[in-house]
Amino acid sequence: MSQDGLFQKFGIELEYMLVLEDTLDVAPIADTILQQAAGVITNEVERGIMAWSNELALHVIEIKNSTPAPGLPMLAEKLQKEVEALGLVAAEQGAILLPTAMHPWMDPHSETRLWPHGSKEIYNTYNRIFNCQGHGWSNVQSTHLNLGFTTDDEFGRLHAAIRVLLPILPAIAASSPAADGALTGWLDTRLNYYRNNQKLIPFITGQVIPEPVFSEAAYEQEIYQRLRREIAPFDPDGVLEPEWLNSRGAIARFDRNAIEIRVLDIQECPLADVSLAVLICAVLKTLIAERWSGVEKQEAAETGKLAEIFVGTVKDGEEAVIDDRRYLSLFDKGDKAAMTAGELWQELAADCTPELAAAGQGIKQSVGTILAQGPLSRRIIRALGVKPDRERFLGVYRELGQCLAQGRLFLQ
Repeated sequence: MSQDGLFQKFGIELEYMLVLEDTLDVAPIADTILQQAAGVITNEVERGIMAWSNELALHVIEIKNSTPAPGLPMLAEKLQKEVEALGLVAAEQGAILLPTAMHPWMDPHSETRLWPHGSKEIYNTYNRIFNCQGHGWSNVQSTHLNLGFTTDDEFGRLHAAIRVLLPILPAIAASSPAADGALTGWLDTRLNYYRNNQKLIPFITGQVIPEPVFSEAAYEQEIYQRLRREIAPFDPDGVLEPEWLNSRGAIARFDRNAIEIRVLDIQECPLADVSLAVLICAVLKTLIAERWSGVEKQEAAETGKLAEIFVGTVKDGEEAVIDDRRYLSLFDKGDKAAMTAGELWQELAADCTPELAAAGQGIKQSVGTILAQGPLSRRIIRALGVKPDRERFLGVYRELGQCLAQGRLFLQ
């Protein structure tokens, strides 16, 4: 099928921790960093087509392209340059940038400081309703991948394909195997917190996998209108807009004609993030072209079944076993009784070889490395060993900080 308006505009948002250079403890200085860069206290510093901005927690800072990019590979170098420039500013405060989706020993109940400027009314409202002093709120760093569309039909086909792919994204993107100074037993601890984060109003997150809605009108009726109803008793002043509240694993942003994928843990360097984004888009393109399965079959994928597979990859990453033949058939693998998520990704990448090759040798090699060695969480676990102490954590995460500063993958 035609994809004329799809995969023409891309946005990537990367969230990093600010930590003290000597101890790697969290450093709640994002406002100081942004003020130093801009000359005034600000939520965002524009840097050409790129930008630095704040997040909910004061020790987290975001790098992004504020202007949609026409291609993904070009963003790897641009994002890395922003990492290096931001690192120089952080160094003046005795801090460095640290990757991965959770700080391995931060105590969010005693160390959380929320952004106190500008959009603080929104953050304060969130804090009043949900209490943001917890891992799922203040100790999470993710990569957001924004994919543009131009028509309602394109939105529907893109949303259908993303719903199908979301369950296996943690198998390549998990980077949060530890919290509270220990391995948690979950490869994607961030997403385990994320899916249980807003129990007070469960509909805000739903099952993380979005409902099967494939038009703007249906999305408005089935998701946004219900979000407004459910939050109203807790937010009588209407501070929290449904676009902000919506915490599904992929959210529609009709204000900018994009779908934002939110289940990706931040990687060790922009090259890794962009490489995964290229792989994800190659698979989405193939789904939308109906090479593996028809759009009707994709739209009919049951949310509950997709959510079960998702929980499996959140727990076990690439080793999660998928024995749902109906799901495998969406990728033309229905002849297999079962596959691990890692095996499925290997075959999907092989099917998308031309797309990966077109992105350049560096990205193609990075994808191959990640698929061969496992997601970053798996590599971190191997480096840490069975029962790591603080010294071991410090050594491994210091190396991860160097990977980010130098723009290289963490290999094990």
